[in-house]
Parts: sequence; structure tokens; C-alpha cells
Amino acid sequence: MKRTFFSFLIIAIAVVAAATGWHLGSQRASSAASAGPRKVLFYQSPMHPWIKFDQPGNCTICGMKLVPVFEGDPVTDATAGPVVKLSAQTVSTIQVETTPIARQPLRRIIRVAGRIDDDDSAHRRLSAYVEGRIDKLFVNSVGAEVVAGQPLASLFSRELLVARSEYNLAAQRPASPERESALAGSRQKLRRFGLTAEQIEKLPGQTGDTFDIVAPITGTVVERKVYEGQYVKEGEVLFEIADFSKMWFVFDAYERDLAWIRTGQMVEVTTPSVPGKVFTAPVTFIDPNLVMETRTAKVRVILDNPLVPDPGKHRRELLHKTFADGRIRVDTEPVLAVPRSAVLSPGGEALVYVAKGEREYEPRRVTLGRAGDDFWEVLAGLQEGERVVTTGNLLVDAQAQLDQPSPVSARKTTAPLSAEQRASAEKLFAAASAVGEALAADDLAAQNTRIEALHAAAMAFDDPRLTAVAHVTPAKDLTAARKQFYPLSMAVSDIAMQVRRQDGKAAVKVFECPMAKSAVPSAETNQGRWVQVAGSLRNPFFGAEMLECGKEIQP
Repeated sequence: MKRTFFSFLIIAIAVVAAATGWHLGSQRASSAASAGPRKVLFYQSPMHPWIKFDQPGNCTICGMKLVPVFEGDPVTDATAGPVVKLSAQTVSTIQVETTPIARQPLRRIIRVAGRIDDDDSAHRRLSAYVEGRIDKLFVNSVGAEVVAGQPLASLFSRELLVARSEYNLAAQRPASPERESALAGSRQKLRRFGLTAEQIEKLPGQTGDTFDIVAPITGTVVERKVYEGQYVKEGEVLFEIADFSKMWFVFDAYERDLAWIRTGQMVEVTTPSVPGKVFTAPVTFIDPNLVMETRTAKVRVILDNPLVPDPGKHRRELLHKTFADGRIRVDTEPVLAVPRSAVLSPGGEALVYVAKGEREYEPRRVTLGRAGDDFWEVLAGLQEGERVVTTGNLLVDAQAQLDQPSPVSARKTTAPLSAEQRASAEKLFAAASAVGEALAADDLAAQNTRIEALHAAAMAFDDPRLTAVAHVTPAKDLTAARKQFYPLSMAVSDIAMQVRRQDGKAAVKVFECPMAKSAVPSAETNQGRWVQVAGSLRNPFFGAEMLECGKEIQP
């Protein structure tokens, strides 16, 4: 009897539980049905969360099936990659150092090259107002200092003689309205013939047959186009005079530097013609029109130009049309900044390693803004107080590559260059190859001629690997030329390797020299890379000294 009762009790409990489960399940199904289907945000690799796609598929690293991430689900940080763990011995060997992220001003020195020119608003060309003959020259040499009203030459002109006679006859008439009207007409005619008001007032009683041509401004004669006895026609240029008391320093500012330059900023100007002296003056004008070929804009600085103290020289300190260099020191408001030495650029995206624990470092993609001399502005990816690796990060990244592909590199291999990017890359490789060829031939003139095209091609490619090193200008010697070419050549070589990995038929070769630091002491490593679009190996870092030093490397 007892056994029958317990059996019945168990069956009853099972029935109630089943009914309750059915009821709860019905409630969940009803709630899910009322809430509608969940929205898929993206599909993500469960093993490599930085791999994300809009459509289902497989992870490009491990091949695992991507899983959907729904709206409201916790999202794994896709900017971070797998943590790199190093042993204490490895950290000591590669001398890993970290620096905390903080807010601070960006400081930068913009170095520019330009030319000293005269004040264009105070430049005069003195032309003949009337036909005649140059009877005498009072200023015979270019470079002569003249003052306004000083006679430069005397002119014989029949038209001026007739006009003077008419003026004298009108002046001799009795005072009357008709006399004043005749005098006014004669004065107007004489002014059209080039005489000043002072010269006209002195005409009564003059008997000579020549008239002085006087300087219109105080300044320096920069050109003389007439000689004594020469006949001149109306409109013919006789003299050119410039005011050298103030000079213009005019330079080309690259497009990426214009965001830093403002009117009123002080510029330090030096020139080889005045060694040891620094001229300081503010920016007064920035041309709003860019030169399409070079992507630069003209910037003007007005400099005071005193006379040289030595009276024997009697000239001004700054010479006309000499070359000059300028420096603009820029400080910004405090921003979140990361040391430039902490930033790597594998695959064209900025990457830093963040210290997460004892000897543990996490790769983190960051979004960068303006580039100072020592720090990058951080727009996203890092927080104040986090510590980033500033020394040894290349070796930490190498260890990450050995462990598994880096997050950025793996993603970039899935995104080949577009047709437009490939065309820009071809122009970049051709320009870099041309400059390298000139350096290999020890031809400084050819290098200086071709360097602007390389800068333009690097800026047009629009890649973070290039923007920080693309500011190249004509150099004073081969050593300086190779120093500025090295970092840009390394960046171009990285892009060439990427293109060759995507297209094995790309018409560009990459070469490497194992001794580049001997030629370029500022190089970070001994290796130096360059690209060539044609020809056999020709080392741009050594030239004729070791022309064939190096080897071709494969992607």
C-alpha cells in the first residue's frame, strides 16, 4: 500500500513539474516573440576578436567560424590583440622601457627654406613718358642708392620743349580766369610727360633744352636699361628701383604644415650671406591658393634690413634674392599624447604596446592626430595613465609575430590596395627609385631636382607611414641628402613589400644594405632598404664607395 502511494506521489510531482516547465517555456517563447528578432551588430572571431566582418564567414587567421554579436551583448575590445608575455631575462635583454600616457602640449619646430626678396609693394619701374634722347646719366651703376626726387638722367625731348613754351606763355599772361585755365591745362600736360610738381614750379625762366628724370622713391637701383645718347620711345623701361629697407622672406609651406602655421607666429630666419645672425619677425601673409604640382602655399615674413655699419660698403645687410632658412616654433594646448618612439605602423595603422601586468604587453591600435617633434596626439585607443612601451617595442612586436600574426597585419592582408591606391603606389615607387638612382650616382644636383616629386608622391599616397617622414627638401650635400632619404625610403620599402605580397607581379624590387648605419649614423638599425623599378642593385646610401653592397629581399 505504501509503495503504491509513493508511486502515485512521484507521478503527480512529475506531472506538475512538466506542466510548470511547459508554462514557463510558453512564457519565454511568448516574451521572445513579443520582443522580436535580435539585431546582429557584426560577426566576430571567437579566438581573434579584432577580426570582424559584416557578413558570416571564417576567421582569416585560425579558420574558425565567425560568431554573431547581437545588440546588447558585451563586445570584446577589438582594438586590443593577444597579450605578449615575456620572461624576465627577455625583458632585461631587450631593455623594455615604458612611459605613462599624459596630457601635455605638442611642440614642433617647422623648418622651411625660402628666398630673400624685396618688398613688392615698394618696387618701381621707371618708364619714358615721352619720346626723346638720353642726354646724360647721373646714375651709371646697378646697386646705387638713390633718394626720392634725385636726378637719374637728363632727357632731350621736343614734345617737352613745346609743352614748356606753352606753360611759360600762359604764365606771362595777365591775371585772369583764362590765364588760370591755360596754366592748369599746361600743368596737366607736363605731368603726363613725367615732370613732378616741383619741376613744373621751377620751369619759368629756364632756358636749357633737357629735363631731369628723377627717382620716384628712395631705394636701390636694381636695373639700368639705358645709356647716354640712346633714343627712347614712350613706355620704354629706363630704370628699376627697389626699396631694400624691408625685405620679404618667402617660403613654400607644405600642405600638412599649414595646420600649424598662423599669421603672427614668429619665424627665426638665417641666411649664409649673414653668418651667425638670426632675424626674427612674424608671419604676415599666407597665400590661400595651393600650388597643385607641389601641394604648397607661399608664406611671407617681412624683415627689417638695416644698412651695414661699415660706411665703405654702403649697402644693406640682407642681400636681394639670397637663399635663407627659417624655423617656426609651435606649441599647442595640452592634449593626450603618446611618445613617437612608442608608435609602430605595421600595415599602415598605428599600433602601440600597453603594459598590462608584470612583463605582459598588449598590442593596441590607436587613432592619431597631429604629430609633434617628440609626441603624437592621441584621438582614440589610449587613456591617460596607461603605460606604453617606448624602448624595445620593435622586439616585443617581433615576439608577437612569432606567437601569432599581429592584429593589424592580419587584417590588412585581407584588404588589397584599390586601383587608385595602386596607381599612387606606382608613382611613389618611381619617384623613390629616381631619387635613389641619383644618390647611387653621387649626383646631388639630380637628387635636389627629383626630391620634390618624391615628396609630392608620398603626400598623395596618404599613408601614416609616410606623413611623418615625407618632409624632404633639397639638401646642401650628399650626407644630408642620404640622412633625410633614409626614413622615407624605409617607409616606401614597407609599402612596396605589402604591394608585392598582394601582387607578385608588381614591377618594383626591394633591396637591403646591412651596413646602412655606417653611411647614415641617424639610422635606427644597420639595415637600410630602398626600392628600384628597373636595373641592377645600386646602393643609394654609399654610392660609388660601395655601389653593389646589398641584396634583394622577398616579401
